[in-house]
Amino acid sequence: MVKAISMTGVPLVKMKDVAELAGVSSAAVSRYLNGGYISADKAERIKQAIEQTGYVRSNQARALRTGSTKLIGVIVPKINSESVSRITAGIGQVLGRRGYQMLLANTDNLAERELEYLDLFQNHPVDGIVLVATMITDEHRHAIASCRVPMVLIGQNVEGAACVYHDDYEAAFELGRALAGRVTGKIGYVGVTEDDQAAGYDRRHGLQAGLAAAGVELDPAMIRYGSFTLDSGYRAARELLQADSHLDFIACATDTMAAGALRAIDEVRGAGEGAHRVSGFGDNAFLRALTGGIPTVHYGYLTSGVEATSMLLDVVDGVEGERGMRALKLDHQLMCV
Repeated sequence: MVKAISMTGVPLVKMKDVAELAGVSSAAVSRYLNGGYISADKAERIKQAIEQTGYVRSNQARALRTGSTKLIGVIVPKINSESVSRITAGIGQVLGRRGYQMLLANTDNLAERELEYLDLFQNHPVDGIVLVATMITDEHRHAIASCRVPMVLIGQNVEGAACVYHDDYEAAFELGRALAGRVTGKIGYVGVTEDDQAAGYDRRHGLQAGLAAAGVELDPAMIRYGSFTLDSGYRAARELLQADSHLDFIACATDTMAAGALRAIDEVRGAGEGAHRVSGFGDNAFLRALTGGIPTVHYGYLTSGVEATSMLLDVVDGVEGERGMRALKLDHQLMCV
């Protein structure tokens, strides 16, 4: 008999191999694996044969039998991010508890890759998709509306789609109003592309409106844009400091960019100055430990992962109908203001 060999060089064990070793039929092994009736003696022999051979039933076989792979596709903008790691931790908690596994796709903040992975996951055996979204283009809206498997978005509020999000405009408005009460000089801003509705457009416009409500103007000449990274925050802050030597404070669209701005201020104004002259969004634990805390917004990232995945699996598992797919807004909290 010729044994099939896996890519690792290990012989592939089939159900009939387990049946031969246990001295039973393949049908008996199938009933055992699927929870059907089988005598205690046969069940024990099959169990021992599985342990001896290391037999693992394939996802493809399970999918053919049940229509479910127990796999969820998760699309994230980057993996080296504290906020994304907290979101995926929440996703993983729910998936593990409910017997599912995660297929993780990293887009490196490229919107076109989000679309590619959405197409890939729809055409491969996943039971549902969680998309940690950045920007939402017309192509995204079409892909979301035509998706053939259940999908939940995290981080963006998209009309007609199931999503878990924070109100970034409201959070930024509250932060801007609070900063107006503690900053006496000129304020600059380092943002991200406003194609990103939540982190880009809503945070900048919310902060600007919050400052204005307290009688403080954000000069358009004192706005620069980065790309979510520490280095881009550093470069943008250096530009602002060079443009106006009287700049007193730099608000940033993320804590990561705020860390870059902090370094720029320390270089230009002197060590230790930056921690008192920047703000961000995200409540980054490392930055908090380094500085003792900057004005920022705490978002329930882990909770968003938990809630989005629970919503998705309730539909996939038939606990809820399609009406269970909804828009859920989570709370936020101002820190160190």
